[in-house]
Amino acid sequence: MTTPTEFPEPTMIAVNGVELEVFEAGREHLGNPIVLCHGWPEHAYSWRHQMPALAAAGYHVIVPNQRGYGNSSRPDDVTEYDIEHLSGDLVGLLDHFGYDDAVFVGHDWGAMVVWWLTLLHPSRVSRLVNLSVPYQPRGEQPWIEWMDAVFGGDFYFVHFNRQPGVADAVMDEHAPRFLRNLYRKNLPHVAPEPGMMMINLARAESPAGEPIMSDDDLAVFVSAFESTGFTSSVNWYRNLDRNWHLLADVDPIIRQPALMIHGAHDMVAPLENLSDFVPDADVITLDCGHWIQQEQPDETTRAILTWLDAQGASAAT
Repeated sequence: MTTPTEFPEPTMIAVNGVELEVFEAGREHLGNPIVLCHGWPEHAYSWRHQMPALAAAGYHVIVPNQRGYGNSSRPDDVTEYDIEHLSGDLVGLLDHFGYDDAVFVGHDWGAMVVWWLTLLHPSRVSRLVNLSVPYQPRGEQPWIEWMDAVFGGDFYFVHFNRQPGVADAVMDEHAPRFLRNLYRKNLPHVAPEPGMMMINLARAESPAGEPIMSDDDLAVFVSAFESTGFTSSVNWYRNLDRNWHLLADVDPIIRQPALMIHGAHDMVAPLENLSDFVPDADVITLDCGHWIQQEQPDETTRAILTWLDAQGASAAT
């Protein structure tokens, strides 16, 4: 298992008008890239378990802190976190390394970015693996409007948009507690508390369930968000309806081979008609919650490599 002291040193790479903090493994395998995209509120370090194994399997592993995270740029304008910018950053990363395309892997918000990157720039994605968050069909109503109608104003996606800055301030004030309380597994089955979930987690004195990482690992996340605050990462949520409009005229079908990995105990539900939008998709479920690659690191890595090998994507070592 990789520890904070063993994690690669980053390089700052200028792309798409910003600088990204990028971690690499397997640089000797130039020509066989795989790009790992973290979610919220995460960090490139969330892929610490997968990086050495993917490099050992013959991949050039590229793991950015995406814009708004870590030491990467944090633009002030909310619209600079829309999917055109987020996908443009990843395209710029491929251009920097001289790659026409790559395998992309995403978790949580990173999965959403990878789905939409594939729609917007299909020639740049050879295959994709997404964890937790399935393809999101573009319905007739913008996403936040729909969530507001279905889940109400306290649903955190809606709250982030309708009450900008409120949750950010609470999470900033209680960053260590919030992250400690969020990164848990084996959560008890209880009715949801009233109020906004992320604010509740930031204020809760006692965490539920069990920790998914060591104190040293958690400290990497805490240090990063104590430095940046949460607003720049929350700005991703504040572009959901903008993204809905930006994707209006895009072919909604993903034609690349895809692997969807779910956690059996994840609150994020699978998409029952995934094959309507991703016809060449394989789906597996691991015995874990939402933080899949950190809860089941070996199983996640094995699933990715086994699937890529079956696709004929693995490099000769």
